[in-house]
Amino acid sequence: MDAVICNELGGPDKLTVERDLPIPQPGQGEVVIKVSGAGVNFPDVLVTQGLYQFKPELPFSPGGEVAGKISALGEGVSDWKLGDHVAYMSPTGGFRTHLIAKASGLIRVPGALPLTSAGGMIITYGTAMHALVQRGNLKNGETVLVLGAAGGVGLAAIELAKAMGAKVIAAASTEAKLKTAKSLGADFLINYSKSDLRNSLRDIVGAKGLDLVVDPVGGELFEPALRSCAWGGRYLVIGFASGSIPKIPANLPLLKGCSVVGVFWGEFRLRNVKADNANFNRIFSLVSSGKVNPLISHVLPLEEATKALNMLAQREAQGKIVLAP
Repeated sequence: MDAVICNELGGPDKLTVERDLPIPQPGQGEVVIKVSGAGVNFPDVLVTQGLYQFKPELPFSPGGEVAGKISALGEGVSDWKLGDHVAYMSPTGGFRTHLIAKASGLIRVPGALPLTSAGGMIITYGTAMHALVQRGNLKNGETVLVLGAAGGVGLAAIELAKAMGAKVIAAASTEAKLKTAKSLGADFLINYSKSDLRNSLRDIVGAKGLDLVVDPVGGELFEPALRSCAWGGRYLVIGFASGSIPKIPANLPLLKGCSVVGVFWGEFRLRNVKADNANFNRIFSLVSSGKVNPLISHVLPLEEATKALNMLAQREAQGKIVLAP
């Protein structure tokens, strides 16, 4: 087995690749996944720096999502067979050729979906679907603002919101990123590096305001976006890719009758696997129908894990980066 290993904290540059490690053996209720694709996500950067809320013991492999084929079955596993196409979410361990997984947490991947693509979908599309459905209660015809619209969660949110009948406003920092957002269905575009976000939103939605805000960015965009919410609007707090956690002016939710809602997909999946699997069935159905087309911008070998994480940290990627062992 080959694996990307973090032996010391300090960021992606501290990672090494170790080869010819023993292939793990599954225990009771476990399987081994031969990894075809491992998605690269912003928490992977943070965990190598020791800045994520989950702090694994050293040494560890980063990587929170994989897709591949089952290569070994542990005792008591009856719902799966060798060769099944599956995806899996784990706090760490994804950046390797073989991964131990709990059979109860597996997601069945349709045979027509490339496993490399599936490996880059689980966290972003899982997060976006949970945000829009369980936390945002998105309805047909509502208006959604997506901040950080060219990131993995942002692009997934654009596609899924459009598939649910919403009007989508994409906000990003460059014209190139907005072009990508437009290609996936965004109805309106805002370059917040060139124009004031609040004024631009007012020009689009007028006094009515936004029904839903999808925010994986945080930082200085938070308050103007919150002030742009409609009465009864929902502001979804997903993450802080900007590196800054904003303060909430507590009077704004009161005056607008709006909600500020936390979105923690990983914990949701652990607590309600059945509902989350239903979300993925819906996602994969949208992929099969052509309404959702995951944008995988880079497929890199394990040896380039440091490059992949640095690209993500520097916000150079549009779409998803996947490592392919």
